[in-house]
Amino acid sequence: MDQPAESAQPGPPPWPGAASVPYGTPDTPRVAVRGEAVLEVDPEIARLTITVSARGVDRRAALDDLTRRNNQVLALVKPYGEAVEKLETGAFSVTPEISPKGRHERVRAYHGRVHLTATLGDFTALGELTTRLADLDLTRVDGPWWGLRPDSPAYGRARQQAVREAVQRAREYAGALGARLVALTELADLEAEQGPLQPVAVAAPRTRSGYGGPAEREPAALDLEPQRQTVYAHVNARFTMTPPEL
Repeated sequence: MDQPAESAQPGPPPWPGAASVPYGTPDTPRVAVRGEAVLEVDPEIARLTITVSARGVDRRAALDDLTRRNNQVLALVKPYGEAVEKLETGAFSVTPEISPKGRHERVRAYHGRVHLTATLGDFTALGELTTRLADLDLTRVDGPWWGLRPDSPAYGRARQQAVREAVQRAREYAGALGARLVALTELADLEAEQGPLQPVAVAAPRTRSGYGGPAEREPAALDLEPQRQTVYAHVNARFTMTPPEL
């Protein structure tokens, strides 16, 4: 005799929040809104990416040239003191260039590169440092890349503004129905992030690739205008309200 099938018991939702969204009741209606904020603020930091290069038919000579030029960059940047908040060395490489002709692995030259990143918080030194770096032999400078610090107060201001806008919007919806807000039931932070750092095209000096000696005079400092940053914040909010007067 077949056994009767057991009735399926409702289990927990497969993930948090998978249950249906409560839409409220006639006695306790709910209103859901989105709050947004977009702030334009001055940048707090500027980054320069520096690439030092060397090339030679002898590996040791190429490496010696690369070491010397890297030391020149460090000696130029470090005296700026607290104006340079960070000076970091990234990738280092020495790559042989194989001759395309012949059957044997014959090396035509060796290419060496060192990548560095300088982060400045004092923009008064930025233009001078940028041009002095670009004046060095076989040294490429890109930037500046403007940005905000991770703990910038601008993020907090944007989040607070987004919440205030959500509350104001919910009040307006409730007021249009002759009701008023009673309680907040949910506040969800969707995104509160800075937009991507944008380069300033005119501020990226060309690479100097000459092999001559140092310049006879210091180059004129670039006049760089900081690029304002856009900070976004978005929240979803749900409120209960009094019954509307329809």
